[in-house]
Amino acid sequence: MAKKFYVVWQGRETGIFTDWASCKKQVDQFPGARYKSFPDHAQAEAAFNGTRSSASSSGSSSKTSAPRKKSTANTVKTYTAKEIDAMNIETKIFTDGGCDPNPGKAGSGVAVYRDNTLAELWYGLYEPHGTNNTAELHALHQALIMAETEVKNGTSVAIYCDSKYSIQCVTQWAVNWEKKGWKKQGGEIKNLDLIKASFALHQTLKDDIQVLHVNGHVGVEGNELADRMSIMAIDRKDLEFLQYTGGLDISALLAMRAG
Repeated sequence: MAKKFYVVWQGRETGIFTDWASCKKQVDQFPGARYKSFPDHAQAEAAFNGTRSSASSSGSSSKTSAPRKKSTANTVKTYTAKEIDAMNIETKIFTDGGCDPNPGKAGSGVAVYRDNTLAELWYGLYEPHGTNNTAELHALHQALIMAETEVKNGTSVAIYCDSKYSIQCVTQWAVNWEKKGWKKQGGEIKNLDLIKASFALHQTLKDDIQVLHVNGHVGVEGNELADRMSIMAIDRKDLEFLQYTGGLDISALLAMRAG
């Protein structure tokens, strides 16, 4: 059988894969997966870099459809509240980071849903001289720690983050940064220690979890609650990451100060 090369535009990891088993790990049960097989590496590379006119259909390994907007390794799909609600995921973890002003006082928040019901809220990791990016990365790191426990318990998990920067640092860019000795063209990698820790954890979990993007302040309840927790962290100046014990009245929580 002739060797094939598989391009993944949208999946757990994007890139060119040399066997179906590796490709399948990235796209199997991944919402909105986009991938396609090619007979040689040159065609696959051209397609992945966007120089080939035909684009892959979602969930199709051999057929093409009407041209779609180009998707590359630097693209992160954004999921709506309706899409998130429809996902058959047992534990959904929403993250957010706040900074007031930016740079300035920063804090992180997480909202955990089990079977689409709010189960836990977390807040903290206050930094008096932080940034929004640092706060977002802290929240994502805590979510990955939580996801590790869920996976060990045999639970399906997805993390929803409104920071494309954080998602791409941990799931995409860090792959090449590590290969190059944690260096990049154009200067230093900011927040490197935090990125390294999150990347290492994600590498152990990437076959079992999804890290997905949502827009902030568009009515995604979990994101809104994580936002309220990040602002609480700033207001209370809590250095530790703490579970919120004030009750889970969603209307009352949403009425709290937003970021």
